Amino acid sequence: MAAPQIDPEIKRLGTRLLAAAYELRSRLFKAILSLLGVFAIMTPWQNDIFTKVATPIITRLPIGSSLISMHVSGSFTTPLKTVFWLAVFIAMPAMLYQLWKLIDQWLPARARKIALPFVFASMGLFYVGVAFAYFLVLPMAFGFFATQAPKGVKIMTDINSFLDFTIGMSLAFGFAFQVPVAIVISVWTGLVTRETLAKSRAYVFLGAFIVGMLLTPPDVLSQTMIALPMYALFELALLFCGRFAPKRD
Repeated sequence: MAAPQIDPEIKRLGTRLLAAAYELRSRLFKAILSLLGVFAIMTPWQNDIFTKVATPIITRLPIGSSLISMHVSGSFTTPLKTVFWLAVFIAMPAMLYQLWKLIDQWLPARARKIALPFVFASMGLFYVGVAFAYFLVLPMAFGFFATQAPKGVKIMTDINSFLDFTIGMSLAFGFAFQVPVAIVISVWTGLVTRETLAKSRAYVFLGAFIVGMLLTPPDVLSQTMIALPMYALFELALLFCGRFAPKRD
C-alpha cells in the first residue's frame, strides 16, 4: 500500500514553523545571555551599586535615621536584586534587538521601515521616564515623606521596601511615558482622529490622574507627579500628529 502524499504547501509550512522555532530559541538564548552577562559583571560591586541607587533617600533622611534590613538575608538579597533590575535596564536594548530580529523577517519592507522609528521612540521614552522618576520624582517624594512623620516617630526605612518602591515608580514612569507613541500610532492607523482626541482633553486629564492612582502608591504627590507629565506628553503627541500625521478624509 502506497504511503500517503504530503501536500507540498503543508510541508513548506511545517519547515517554516520548525525554522521559526529554532530562531525563537536562538534569540531567547541570546537575550537571556546578554542579561546574565551584565548581571555577572556588576555582581561583585552589588553593595556599592545599592548605595548609589539609594542615594536619593539616604541624603534626605532626617539626622539620626538610616535604612535598615528587617530580614536576616535582606542585607544580601536586596543589593543582589538591585543589580538584577539595573542589569535589566542596561541590557534592554540588546534584548529588544533580539526580539526585533525575530519579528522583522515576517514584516514587509514598508512595515519594517515604519515600525522601526516607533521601536526606537518607545525605548527612548521608557529610559526618559525612568530617569525622570529617579532624578526628579523620587528625591521629591522621599523628601516629602521624610518631613511627614508624626512627632516622636523616627523614620527607619527597610531597604527591601525602599527598592520595591523605587523599582515600582521607575517602571510606572517608564510605561507612562509611552503615551506619545500610543497616541501617534492610534492617529496614524486611523483608529482615532486628532480632532476627536483634542475634544477629549478633559477626559484625558482625568484619566491621567486615574492611571497615576493605579500605578503609584496611594499619595497625592506621587499621583500628581505622574499624571501631569502624562498629560503634557498627550499634548506633545497631539502637536506632533497635527504637523506630521497623514491627512484623512
